[in-house]
Amino acid sequence: MEGVSPVTLGFLGSLAAGSMTAIGALPILISKAPDRAVRDLALGFAAGVMLAASFFSLIIPSLEASGLRYGGSVLPAAIACASILMGIGLVALLNERLPHEHFEQGREGPQAASLRRIWLFIIAITIHNLPEGLAVGVAFGAGGREGGLPLAIGIGLQNAPEGLAVAVALLGEGYSRWRSWTIASLTGLVEPLGGLLGAGVVSMSQVLLPWGLAFAAGAMLYVISHEIIPETHRSGHQNKATLGLSVGLVLMLFLDVSLG
Repeated sequence: MEGVSPVTLGFLGSLAAGSMTAIGALPILISKAPDRAVRDLALGFAAGVMLAASFFSLIIPSLEASGLRYGGSVLPAAIACASILMGIGLVALLNERLPHEHFEQGREGPQAASLRRIWLFIIAITIHNLPEGLAVGVAFGAGGREGGLPLAIGIGLQNAPEGLAVAVALLGEGYSRWRSWTIASLTGLVEPLGGLLGAGVVSMSQVLLPWGLAFAAGAMLYVISHEIIPETHRSGHQNKATLGLSVGLVLMLFLDVSLG
């Protein structure tokens, strides 16, 4: 991969990570769908990976990049804090303004009776996956292969249980196995778009680098708090979900240190 531009790496890395959604959904084609406890364990793992990635792969590098440019003043911390809040705010705005539907909570956002139920699901999944692709793209744009590879691997690992959860939920709504797998697979394709955007923006201007890193972290933190953790705690499997989160967090930490 020597000589490949950070933008191309960001696109390819987020494409590979997004493709893990399809791989994760494969069990519904060849075996019985796992029960809710296993799904909550897997989603907890996904939350742990995203939580560790937000801090070790995005927020800390953001602080380091700001420190190199502005020195040890309060400015690096202020930039990180402002960017995190902007990332959280943008995804929260999308969550409020776009019509979508959660698998358990039901419909949120503006009423959209003309939209078919499946498109409401797809919009919800898009809101969820876009920040992940953005984060991978920003990491590659900021640090090249060394900076982006650990995050791409971590996001790919957590996309597998997410893909399975989406496919199982659609299967429960009455869709066929093949259609459920296909829809779950397609939802992962939004990540390369986010990856291309993130890598392109931070590659164009190093001034934007610390802002982009922390912004992507904020977007992911919103998804963890608003989407994944409440979903894993809704059916009484908190212990399994917490175990999954713990394993995902330490695994992502290991990947970041050993590969970064």
